[in-house]
Amino acid sequence: MGRHHPESPERLAAIQDRLMAAGLWDHLLHIEAPLVERQQLALVHSPSYVESLDHLSPHHGLAHLDPDTAMCPHTLRAAWRAAGAVVRATDLVIDGTTANAFCAIRPPGHHAESKRAMGFCFFNNLAVGVAHALSRGVERIAVADFDVHHGNGTEDIFHDNPKVLMVSTFQHPFYPYSGEQPMGPNMVNVPLKQGSKGDEFRTAVEQCWLPALNQFKPQMIFISAGFDAHREDEMASMGLVEDDYAWVTERLMDVAAEYGEGRLVSVLEGGYDLSALGRSVAAHIRVLTGL
Repeated sequence: MGRHHPESPERLAAIQDRLMAAGLWDHLLHIEAPLVERQQLALVHSPSYVESLDHLSPHHGLAHLDPDTAMCPHTLRAAWRAAGAVVRATDLVIDGTTANAFCAIRPPGHHAESKRAMGFCFFNNLAVGVAHALSRGVERIAVADFDVHHGNGTEDIFHDNPKVLMVSTFQHPFYPYSGEQPMGPNMVNVPLKQGSKGDEFRTAVEQCWLPALNQFKPQMIFISAGFDAHREDEMASMGLVEDDYAWVTERLMDVAAEYGEGRLVSVLEGGYDLSALGRSVAAHIRVLTGL
């Protein structure tokens, strides 16, 4: 997205480096992400919107869709592959090839609405995976979003779908300045004040997320795994640490085990301090794998 933009290729390199340093890399099953199919995108994005991105994709330089969100000549292909990764992970988990999956992808997706790119996001990768799982017969799916920003795109897409429950925490007031008033009864939004730390986050999960999840009894869980609420991430003003991400991963895995045979797909969203991002993802994956 341009020199010095926080949503940079170094994010995925930092994750890989930390997984290697932590001794996790060689224990993981690595699968290259395919390109998503147009009919899979059409489950959550209008065909006219997808075509508009085709036309806006530049042959050189940058094309800005908003002040924060830009495309280079390779962005669109990366976005197609990011959404394809979540579809592939969804199939692997539903088919029982693996109990869970983590999609180390960029660009992120949870701000992308059905007809609008914003907040570094072009396709709502997680939403594409959720819609694909529904098309394969999964009847109740929960989305858990702990990114520091509200997942407005995911809420826009699923707020009127009774087969999807979304639980989320986010700093408020903060970009994208939404979420305080849920758009539907299947949206459990918990705004957190600037400076909130692990105690406040864990209370929100225990008092708001878990009762809703246990009542809904999801057959599969998708995580919008944003790590920008970390105390070292200067993109926001929250105080989470690696132990908090490991803890919430454990709670979500418990729910997945109780109602969904452990089926869970985690999708990378934000996280812009490279060291904190790498450490947080490693803590997340260590719990997912039981290593």
